[in-house]
Amino acid sequence: MLLHSIENDPEFIQLQTEMVRMQNWLIESGKRLIIICEGRDSAGKGGAIMRFIRFINPRHYRVVALNKPTAEEKGQWYFQRYINHFPSPGEIVFFDRSWYNRAVVEPVMGFCSQEQYDLFIKQVVKFEEMLIEDGLILIKLWFSIDKKEQEKRLEERKVNPLISWKLSTVDAQAQQKWDDFTKYKELMFEKTGTENSPWIVVKGNDKDLARKESMRYVLNKIGYSQKGLTGINLDFDPETIRVNNK
Repeated sequence: MLLHSIENDPEFIQLQTEMVRMQNWLIESGKRLIIICEGRDSAGKGGAIMRFIRFINPRHYRVVALNKPTAEEKGQWYFQRYINHFPSPGEIVFFDRSWYNRAVVEPVMGFCSQEQYDLFIKQVVKFEEMLIEDGLILIKLWFSIDKKEQEKRLEERKVNPLISWKLSTVDAQAQQKWDDFTKYKELMFEKTGTENSPWIVVKGNDKDLARKESMRYVLNKIGYSQKGLTGINLDFDPETIRVNNK
């Protein structure tokens, strides 16, 4: 029923057509694209990714959602396990949570030391500058919801067997540690949002709008051939999308 309603939405179909054309351009040009999807628990990261990939060629994209690091990975440079999943030429990689775990979730939950956090903050901007200099297209999306909406979605996970698998130990403390998450989120925006690699904050209380506008932002920012031939408006809504940079 949901897929039927989506596929009968003309705006969604036009955005998806643009996504297919954008992907074809990436394949033909050999460009590499990373789309990071971050946000609080239940903010809609996974659902947004599912919309992005609905009709694009599965041979040329991957969705990466890593488990907690192994003992071996804990001994490596922090970014190494993410680099192992970077796109090849012509490929899109979606990170459902990324190296920015260390900017928010890990310090809030006590999963990293202050020294590890400080080192991450010191290195991450330089790390991303090198990626961009090497020609990689990097887009960082933060899906934002309010406290009441998060509470509602977390409660739904407890009673809906189809999404109960999404519940985690972090979910259990998401509401209790709301202010701590806010503190580190704001620090992340301040310290890691740059002109070349800004944070794109997506208002996520309205799931459908958030998904469409995040797609529209990505399409707006990439100069692919046949861009806009569907006639769809590719100017993102500033009421839903906020660019956060220094």
